[in-house]
Amino acid sequence: MTGPPPILAVGAAAIDEWYAVSNLPEPDGGAFASEVTTAFGGVGANVCVALDRLGREVGLVSRVGDDEYGRQALDHLADTGVDASRVSVGDDPSTRSVILSDPAGERAIVTAGESFRRLQLDEADREALAAAETVFLTGYTPDAVSRAVLDTIESAADPPALVFDLSGPVEELVDRSTEPETVHRLLHAADLFVAGDVAAAAYFGGPEAAVGRVAAAQRAREDDGQSSLGGDGWPRAVLTHGADGMTVVAGGEVTEIDAFDVDVVDATGAGDSFVAALIDRWIAGGDDSRAERVGVEDGVRFAAAVAAINCTSRFTQPGLPTRDEVEAFLAERGF
Repeated sequence: MTGPPPILAVGAAAIDEWYAVSNLPEPDGGAFASEVTTAFGGVGANVCVALDRLGREVGLVSRVGDDEYGRQALDHLADTGVDASRVSVGDDPSTRSVILSDPAGERAIVTAGESFRRLQLDEADREALAAAETVFLTGYTPDAVSRAVLDTIESAADPPALVFDLSGPVEELVDRSTEPETVHRLLHAADLFVAGDVAAAAYFGGPEAAVGRVAAAQRAREDDGQSSLGGDGWPRAVLTHGADGMTVVAGGEVTEIDAFDVDVVDATGAGDSFVAALIDRWIAGGDDSRAERVGVEDGVRFAAAVAAINCTSRFTQPGLPTRDEVEAFLAERGF
């Protein structure tokens, strides 16, 4: 590509070592793995591949190690439509995750490797981010990088829309990822803020507090006229509750939306695919009439469908659906 794609994600491209376990072990407990498989993951890569499957032009800003894991990640990205020209290679071990997945699809994840934690933005990265239409950032991003992305967006002549996924509990992020003070900045700067139950509880203190603080941040942003998108109740936030659905805070209103009931095979990456679909339906523009921005319920329903479909396949990326597959899924359910 001669220039950056319209959507840029900052996040890890990792190798997942997937263990199909009899149960998720309790402290001092154990489990038996009936199968061990290697798959591709990382929040940044997952979001990018999900958007690519939906027909979006998207690029990844990341860092991998100069080892077998890093080479596998780069080779895999080369087989997708994701622009990986901004994925640097360093001497640190590549980021990788061990995922324990039980028969019900619940999982536990342990991440190792320093490559993504050592990511630094160069001038070319900053220029690409400033020129993008949409920038996605995850809470697992190193704090210095998150602050650099914020500074770059705030100083851009035509700021891109910002999407932030809190991703993990605050105590898990401290000293290795985005710090609470920077999360606060992101809450007030993001056009779309997403957090799961665990992350929201750790950062906000509880569901009611989360809704209240998100709404207050939205009002302040709307009053200042700072949203990159403008109109239609921007900015927006979604608090996800797994199989129990989603809470949307938009335009001063709170909306509860149900998740789709499917036979879950593996829930790993469902949140990443959900965020990618929200970016597709709410944030990104385009000439394709099927991909134009839609209202609150239609956008969340589409994203919930993407996540539900993804849960019916093993691993994260192989089960990411195309736009036609999502529309067929919705049509079968009367939407």
